[in-house]
Amino acid sequence: MNQENTADNLNIGEEKKLPTGLNVLTILTLIWCAYELYSGVNNFISGKKALEEIEKNQEKLENAPAWAKKFAGPEVQEMMTKAVENKVPLLIISLVAVGLCVFGALQMRKLKKEGYYLWLVGEILPWIGSAIFIPIFYNTVFAYFMVFPILFIILYTVQRKHLS
Repeated sequence: MNQENTADNLNIGEEKKLPTGLNVLTILTLIWCAYELYSGVNNFISGKKALEEIEKNQEKLENAPAWAKKFAGPEVQEMMTKAVENKVPLLIISLVAVGLCVFGALQMRKLKKEGYYLWLVGEILPWIGSAIFIPIFYNTVFAYFMVFPILFIILYTVQRKHLS
């Protein structure tokens, strides 16, 4: 008897199922993209108001603990000043990055490897924009939040084996 009905042969007509890890990552990516879209547009619209608020509160920070000064000190004020000065290019970069990440995540949900590369470009693009337009960003406490994109890059890279 010829046993040609192996597991591979039985699954020829079936559509590949989205792995759980990739499903969770893409859902989290879409949620994060919605937040980034809101954040980018909000920074464009009300960034100057937030900068004025930081400037008003600088005097109050003289007696504040060191950890509080890291979140609203002179470095953060300088970072926000640069962001307000460059709000148009930063908005464009943000919109392009969100678009690439959303489209890439949707493609990965269809198990297409191109989606990973589009998402990766969208994930790295804001780093490049920050390095060009807000170089002080990397000297502030907010740079520690870069751990999340790095973590997602690692997690998506591990899941890339499921993409074709």
